[in-house]
Formats: sequence, structure tokens, C-alpha cells
Amino acid sequence: MIDRSIGHQPRPVAKVVRPPPQNAIEAIAYVRPRSDVLAHQQVSHFLPQPSTAVVLFHHAVAERLGLGPTDHKCLDLLRERGAMTGSELAAITGLTTGAITGVVARLERTGYLRREPDQHDGRKQILYPALERVRVIQDVFDPIRKDVSALLEGFDTHQLTAIADFLARSTDFAYRHAALLRAQTLCEPETRLQSPININTQKQQMKVQR
Repeated sequence: MIDRSIGHQPRPVAKVVRPPPQNAIEAIAYVRPRSDVLAHQQVSHFLPQPSTAVVLFHHAVAERLGLGPTDHKCLDLLRERGAMTGSELAAITGLTTGAITGVVARLERTGYLRREPDQHDGRKQILYPALERVRVIQDVFDPIRKDVSALLEGFDTHQLTAIADFLARSTDFAYRHAALLRAQTLCEPETRLQSPININTQKQQMKVQR
């Protein structure tokens, strides 16, 4: 009887070559199981929605406080980061010094802000949030704080840590990309996107000049 197994080699299995990823979701699929990819897709889908809701909420808060949205967020920055000069506030927000002057005047007029001379440089003024008005702001935010507190009770410690980490990183991303967009607009003003209304206005002005 002839042993035909001698020298027999298994047939090589053809290796399936996956095409290179075309976007972030496909790139994640290369290294993560399907469940992780689906979770990432869900987060990416829902991520813009709270951003829009938060913007609309803060518009409503500003109206309740008798402020404009820009004035309200500048006041928030003073409450979060502490006293600063008008030029520092302009650098953080990207607003012009003229716009900041208007913001400061309105906040001071409504009692939410006070100004004091800089002890080290008399030419500068330090902006402080008015502590006596902080309670008014807290009263406006109290209902949503209670709702958020109740919502967070449904998450365990590990989940809360992940949520906090995500919020901290996404906030840093938002500030960084806002700064990049402003720098791009300043350095390359010709690439600034314009609305159809502005484009039509420019065309009409060119026709008048001709």
C-alpha cells in the first residue's frame, strides 16, 4: 500500500486583501470589532444634536437674563476663568477690541460686570463678574442642573469617568478648531465662505461701479 500522504502539502489559502479605509469609520473598522464600530457610528450621528440644543438653550438663558448671546457667553468666560482684561477676553473669544468694548459696556450697565484699574498698569482695566448678580444666573440654571443630576445617577463610576473625559477632550477640540478657523480666516481672507446674499450684493456693487 502506497502512502500518498508523504510529501503532501496543504493547498495555500488565498489571503483576502481589504481595501484601504476611505473615512474615519472604515479606519476604526480595521482595528475594532463590529459592535465598537456601530457604537462609534451612533455617537457620530448624535454628536451634532446636543451642540445645537445647547446653543438654543443658551440663547434662551441670555434672553431670560436680559442679555444678548455674545454678552452672555463673555460673562460665562469671566465666571469660569476669573477676572481678566478686555484684551484677554478678546483673544479668547476672537472678538475685536471694539466689539469687546460694547460687550463690557452692556454687561456693566445691566449690573453683571464691574471694572477696576489694574494695580500694575494704570492703562488697563480688570473685568470682574459682579458677585451680587451671580445668584440670578444660578437661579436660571438650577432647573437644568437638577435634571442633569438625576440623569447622571443612571451611570456608574466608569461610565461617568468616560463621559467626563469625553467632555473635557471635546471642549479642548472645540477651542482648538475655533482658533484654527479664525487664524485661517485672518491669514486667507479670500477663502472666507460667503453667503449668496453677500455675493449678490457684491455683484450689484460691481455693476454700479462700472
